[in-house]
Amino acid sequence: MGSKYMGRTVALGLPRELLVAVTVVCAAFAFAPPAFAAASPPALVHATRVGAAPAGQSLPLIFPLKVDGAGLERFAAAVSTPSSPLYGQYLSVAALSRRFGASAGTRARALRYLRRSGATDVRIDATGLLAEATMKVGLAERVFAAPLARFETADRTRFVAPAVATRLPAALRGVVEGVVGLDTQPQAAPSLVSSKSLARRSGVTATAAQAVSSLMSRSGTPAGCPAGVAAGGAYPGFTPNQYLTAYDFEPLYVAGYRGQGERVALIEIDGFNPTDVQMFAQCFGLALPPVTAFGSDSVSSPLAPGEEATLDIEILDAAAPDLKAIDVYETNAGAEQTLSAFAAPLQNRGRKPQVISASLGLCEPDVYGASGLAGIEASEHLLELAAASGVSILASSGDNGSADCESASETPVDALAVNYPASSWWVTGVGGTNLGLTVGNTIAQQPVWNDASAVAAGGGGGFSNLFRRPSYQSGIVPENERAVPDVAMLADLLPGYAIYCTAQPDCISQDSTNPWQTVGGTSAGTPLLAGGVAIIDEMLTASHRENLGLLNPLLYKLGKSSAAPSVFYDVTSGSNDIGPFIPGGNGQDLGCCTATTGFDEASGWGSVQIAGLAQQALALEPKTIKVSLALPRGQRPVAHREVLATVSCSAACAIGAFTSVKIGTSKSFTVESKLFHRTSKGRKTIPVKFSGKTLRMLRSALANHRKVVATVYGALIDALGDIEHNTPGKKLRVAS
Repeated sequence: MGSKYMGRTVALGLPRELLVAVTVVCAAFAFAPPAFAAASPPALVHATRVGAAPAGQSLPLIFPLKVDGAGLERFAAAVSTPSSPLYGQYLSVAALSRRFGASAGTRARALRYLRRSGATDVRIDATGLLAEATMKVGLAERVFAAPLARFETADRTRFVAPAVATRLPAALRGVVEGVVGLDTQPQAAPSLVSSKSLARRSGVTATAAQAVSSLMSRSGTPAGCPAGVAAGGAYPGFTPNQYLTAYDFEPLYVAGYRGQGERVALIEIDGFNPTDVQMFAQCFGLALPPVTAFGSDSVSSPLAPGEEATLDIEILDAAAPDLKAIDVYETNAGAEQTLSAFAAPLQNRGRKPQVISASLGLCEPDVYGASGLAGIEASEHLLELAAASGVSILASSGDNGSADCESASETPVDALAVNYPASSWWVTGVGGTNLGLTVGNTIAQQPVWNDASAVAAGGGGGFSNLFRRPSYQSGIVPENERAVPDVAMLADLLPGYAIYCTAQPDCISQDSTNPWQTVGGTSAGTPLLAGGVAIIDEMLTASHRENLGLLNPLLYKLGKSSAAPSVFYDVTSGSNDIGPFIPGGNGQDLGCCTATTGFDEASGWGSVQIAGLAQQALALEPKTIKVSLALPRGQRPVAHREVLATVSCSAACAIGAFTSVKIGTSKSFTVESKLFHRTSKGRKTIPVKFSGKTLRMLRSALANHRKVVATVYGALIDALGDIEHNTPGKKLRVAS
């Protein structure tokens, strides 16, 4: 990862003074080389080779392209850092693709080789970061000079993977960084626990789980239909009014903010039954936003309903019931498919979300083994691009405490590890707690989620083995490693969240026929917080301010400030160390992590007070810049060789103007001005000058009595020199 080391300065096309600022702000935003030794082929954990791969099997592949990753990383950091002059100056995905994505030559070389090789469905994705293609197994074996084999896991899951080390063909070296998708083993796993999943993992029931250290019976005052309030039976779960009050959503609701105009994307590896979501909304008196499922290339039809997607949609609906849309991106669990799923919301035309919530992940060693360095770096580039375009990404930190990896029997491995993508710098990792509430549903106590004395489960957290400490954790985390989680929300199964789910066999089976049940896990807290972020973004938009984008730099700035008590409910009791209770382990503590005052690796900064974060964001987020246009009177464009445009902006800005000129019925042509910088709000009269050739055309047209009309536009110019926004055009008749 040499391109990711500190200290490199990348020209961004910015004014010199801003370029210096970007370099200073981003000095500590860099990757560490992975702590895992690069193994090729990837280690196939818990799998047995059972034969040759079928030659005719199709493999969807992703080729991470050679891109300006260092420049993208620095720019994403600059627009996400409150102290940066570029804070909040997000760019469109298209603009970022042009500036930081693969060059035209690189794209052309990749497409040419892949098509000539015999691959199908060849394309460059809209981010400019990835080439995609489909190859049959036989073709892939020839292209990558390695046989592919069929493997089987202990649970009889079969997949294809390289049997020996692969190598890129010479024609792709220097064009792509690697290939993702030759290993089809399912990788992503949901962060969810239920009464049934606990029983599968440990043989205990909800009744036997009374010995759980963070167990609490439901407290507070529930509300909703009788069946929903009674979900969970003897151990009923929290209802929406309870956790929404606890986390202080109510002041934003009272002010009229419930998610209107905002779009949230969910990344899921199972599907949902729309009727389940409707029943949940009806029970708790919620509006229901449009919910649309989108499938990846590997998903030819909607996935079967499952507990995870159902949970995520229902909790998100509870938090932000008036969202413009909930877009569900369904994918299979392989490395290639999940990578595509994270890219999909960024390039779904007209449906770019403000927030992406991912209640899935995998421990870092397994991610590295499945995706390799190229896959991890490609994923990071996508996350950087999301941050640079103003998208907030939240991911669950996992449900195995500080021992995130799992064995073939789905029990934790007796070793420290954290969850990816929650461990990425560009993602807000959401850990887990439990809640004790007052009669008014405010928080009375909040320990770290740890059910280990009954079953090896708890809120994920610890230190990354892949990534160094980001700059926003400097002065807070002593170790030079990314610490996870950033915050924590309700995740304990008991009481857990009341949901309605008829998915089989996840929710309904011979042993359990009641669709009203309780569910926990960091995957529940993640969409809850995502809904809170969406309604804060709605409030910021109404106040003409930029949306939150990458949350972490702001969260850590607030955590270090006197505002922290108004933004976070600090978690100071409990631990997520499940070491003594891991089946087959050595019975010893793993050594991480215990809640303390302030930030810690068991709960991050604690849980989030949504109204408090909204208030601070309103004070700190930069204002959106408005641009307007006026045309000075008495203009004689031909005589003066220019059109004048008075362009105004509401804050410091870079502005310009352009003119579309139409002569008679001929095709119009465009003339652009130079770029002008204003250090404060105000106006500037900008000349749009005509060239000698243009003037001769205009004079000839006027001499022949042809109609000449100039349509003038004011333009707000982004940090890369592209037009971010232009005013409506104003027409000017050219007569002299």
